[in-house]
Amino acid sequence: MEEIQEHDIVIVGGGIAGFTTCLGLHRMGLRSIVLESWDSLRITGFALTLWTNAWRALDAVGVGDSLRKRSLQMQGFTVASLDSDLPPSESTLDATGKYANHEGRCVKRKDLLETMLEALPQGSVRFSSKVICIEKSGHFKLIHLADGAILKTKVLIGCDGVKSVVAKELALQEPVSSGRSAIRGLSEFSDCHGFEPKIYVHFGNGVRFGFLPCDVKCVYWFCTFTPCPKNTNISDEKAFEEDPIRMKQFVLGKIATAPRNALDVVERTELSRISCAELKFRLPWNLLMGNITKDNVCVAGDALHPMTPDIGQGGCSSLEDAVVLARCLGEAILGKPKLDNGEVNEEEEYGRIKQGLEKYEKDRRWRSFNLVSTAFLSGYIQQSEGKIISFLREKWLAKYTADAFLRLANYDCGKLVIA
Repeated sequence: MEEIQEHDIVIVGGGIAGFTTCLGLHRMGLRSIVLESWDSLRITGFALTLWTNAWRALDAVGVGDSLRKRSLQMQGFTVASLDSDLPPSESTLDATGKYANHEGRCVKRKDLLETMLEALPQGSVRFSSKVICIEKSGHFKLIHLADGAILKTKVLIGCDGVKSVVAKELALQEPVSSGRSAIRGLSEFSDCHGFEPKIYVHFGNGVRFGFLPCDVKCVYWFCTFTPCPKNTNISDEKAFEEDPIRMKQFVLGKIATAPRNALDVVERTELSRISCAELKFRLPWNLLMGNITKDNVCVAGDALHPMTPDIGQGGCSSLEDAVVLARCLGEAILGKPKLDNGEVNEEEEYGRIKQGLEKYEKDRRWRSFNLVSTAFLSGYIQQSEGKIISFLREKWLAKYTADAFLRLANYDCGKLVIA
């Protein structure tokens, strides 16, 4: 029988939520291990926009300034129609009042994950570690891996995405399809791309296309759309999602009326830097009624609140989760009393861990509900083909989008008491 390896805290999933949780726990003075099923860093999606709430979380774990040096501060939105000759509408992000000192930057996923990995203690991440089942053993959890290894832990955290094994352990219902998909790409220019640090968005022709610079040479772009079975170009969705040539042709066809510089961003993208995925989300009432935590198990990030990308808060909220979770667990575990002989009272420690996770659950439940609901509704409005909504979108969306992004980003997950 395989020897059982013991770890105080095991995190399943080496993405944004998993790495940030591990780093947050490390800052609190707690050691954890991340189990990643891939054999290397998981960087699908290429880049993401991080707003004020995300930067507060990154500052809390000590990597914010390093990432700021590799990204550009967004200064506004440019919103245009692909279906009409109306001039683009502009909106600045020069917020005042309660939204003052906002921050919005597009960061390459590779930069984000590598920065966190470098800040973690050596041996914190175990790659090629696919979880196949989880079982209970008293106050502990036994995690069985595909390679035969068995890990025993006091705390199990699921940061393993929309197909989360840990979410199934909590009996959370599986995420559902939004009815839309997204093609994403990262374009690299040999010299400076020349774009202002803005978010450029184009609506119409059944898609929402946008792009924004990460730095002076790289531009991240996305195209959300509703697959149509009658359209022979994308009827075989699986084959389409595995064919970057077809993806690129599809996007270029849909945005043919966009300005030349927008087309150029897509055209110069290497095929290895184009991907497509169905957009899924967790039904909001599942977040209100389901188990986010149970005993010594919890979920965070996309394992908790998968959402559509329409408000730019998927990665940001994962960073929030991580900081709140690290703080709640740190307070619970580090504040534990010991027996007279210096050993830990397992029963009492188990109770403290459970209370700490319940505190995390209380903090994140309504925040997650609000973000998932708002993202889905926003996506419906932004991509609707109805005449009235299309008219209002072209007239007012730029200002509404800027206001909504700043409002949702106006959240502080708090700080960590650094050990």
